[in-house]
Amino acid sequence: MQLTSMKVVILAGGFGTRLSEETEIKPKPMVEIGGRPILWHIMKGYARHGFNEFVIALGYKGESIKEYFLNYPDHNSDLTVQTATGHVSRRKTPPEDWIVHLQDTGLETITGGRVKRLAPFLTETFMLTYGDGVADVDLPKLLAFHRAHGKLATLTAVRPPARFGALELDGDRVTRFHEKPQAGEGWINGGFFVMEPGVLEYIDGDAIHLEREPLERLAQDGQLMVHRHAGFWQPMDTLRDVRQLNAMWSAGKAPWKTWES
Repeated sequence: MQLTSMKVVILAGGFGTRLSEETEIKPKPMVEIGGRPILWHIMKGYARHGFNEFVIALGYKGESIKEYFLNYPDHNSDLTVQTATGHVSRRKTPPEDWIVHLQDTGLETITGGRVKRLAPFLTETFMLTYGDGVADVDLPKLLAFHRAHGKLATLTAVRPPARFGALELDGDRVTRFHEKPQAGEGWINGGFFVMEPGVLEYIDGDAIHLEREPLERLAQDGQLMVHRHAGFWQPMDTLRDVRQLNAMWSAGKAPWKTWES
């Protein structure tokens, strides 16, 4: 595995209202799959290919994510604690060697605004995804495709569950981007973006949804390309999704697990 300095942005600040059974006490990216936050699963997928520097856009209950990474070795080790002295010894060292930037991007900030607030980190090509979905996307192939076409942005298109909508495509170029088209048809935005810093010029402020004006304008300008992914992709929007992903993990049939144990 060859490490890269390319940053991976993970949007992890939303309220997760459709998963309120879990998100009343924790942010959505901290909901667990197989005993680990889904955020960890996403990061492991990127790190598998050498993308090990992350910029996490925090908002709702961001302190929970901060606490997790501040105490990451303890969360992922067997410990012996000497209560009289407070001395702690670990019998297992986590294998992950990540750089994790934890950035508060505002409680009410929308997805586009969160990306805009990360501008100081995004001076070169960067990857971006949501903190609530897993997939077995071939990330090196995605990056190579992005570099080959020379446009500002690439999104990964996936075949949707029925509740999502579609993209209009002309070859590998997105011609129209719909936020709420008719469900169950065509391809949808599955996240797993590669972007250039120039994308930030399409985002006007905190109240902007990345999935609306910025992507729509990029598509109109011929600057939004699509990488089709026909493999596994699953968002975690409902309690049913959580149970389904946990069942896959427990059965040893988690398609998004592309790394070695």
